[in-house]
Amino acid sequence: MKYQIMIKILMLLLSKRKVCAREIASRYEISVRSVYRYIEELIVAGIPIDVTRGRYGGISIADTFRLPSGYFTRDEYSAAVNALKAMASQVNDENIITALEKLETQSKTENKELTVSGGIIVDGGTWGDTKKFSDKMAVCEKAVNEGLCIDIDYISREGEHSRRVIDPHVLIFKQNVWYVYAFCHTKQDYRTFKIGRIKSARFTGRTFEKKKFTREDIPLNFYYRSDELADIGIEIEKQKLPDVEEWVGIDNIEPRGKAFVAEISLPNDEILVNKILSFGGGVKVIYPESLKEKVRSAAQKIIESV
Repeated sequence: MKYQIMIKILMLLLSKRKVCAREIASRYEISVRSVYRYIEELIVAGIPIDVTRGRYGGISIADTFRLPSGYFTRDEYSAAVNALKAMASQVNDENIITALEKLETQSKTENKELTVSGGIIVDGGTWGDTKKFSDKMAVCEKAVNEGLCIDIDYISREGEHSRRVIDPHVLIFKQNVWYVYAFCHTKQDYRTFKIGRIKSARFTGRTFEKKKFTREDIPLNFYYRSDELADIGIEIEKQKLPDVEEWVGIDNIEPRGKAFVAEISLPNDEILVNKILSFGGGVKVIYPESLKEKVRSAAQKIIESV
């Protein structure tokens, strides 16, 4: 009985996205205390549910959450859909109809791992995680297009976890990474958030007035100031050329003798060192000397650890 009610609560949240504890308790004839206990168990199970106290609070589920494709077996899925269809034909309950629509929609899209926007197909997720990324991308895209405020769980580059309420204005694609440029209510300023670092997102129900931005209005260096960038020169072996072209762009590479050379401004840090090492000797640092030394030192550590 307990797990049946937990499943019903999960389906209700997927249908309505936000409900109050008293409504759940009344619907399934359990105590409010039991509702919170069941919600806690769902959270422990990995369901991104948020509980907000107060007058405008409630129990909500992240808009990026979808039932995993293996949640139902094929037979279980068919049985669930058929049962809901039978109930919908006899009982005029909006929640039953909505739940049925969501299950049928999920069936149609469970193999779809790309976000589609007009004539643009986006697959920006990590290996094995494209579906989760496309769900987050879809929420951010909808928020930008319709001026919808969203509440996000965000993990920074430094590993800091924070809860932010943001007004997304612009989607940015740079160096094969998607970002959203938004007004952050926590910082009371505009910030750039990497979509891949958003753990979950949910619509708050509030809207905002969109502001028009040009390319010059938005800082595109994101994490680096101009004084943190260094002019570097690298020599590229022919077999590594395609990979380096995708990294720095074909316009920044020119042939010189039997090799190819790129002269660009990049942050002279550990990330750059690791990137150069990832080409396995196919990229040689010409200058600056400080970068050469960093690459030598990192390569030596790798040798010593083998």
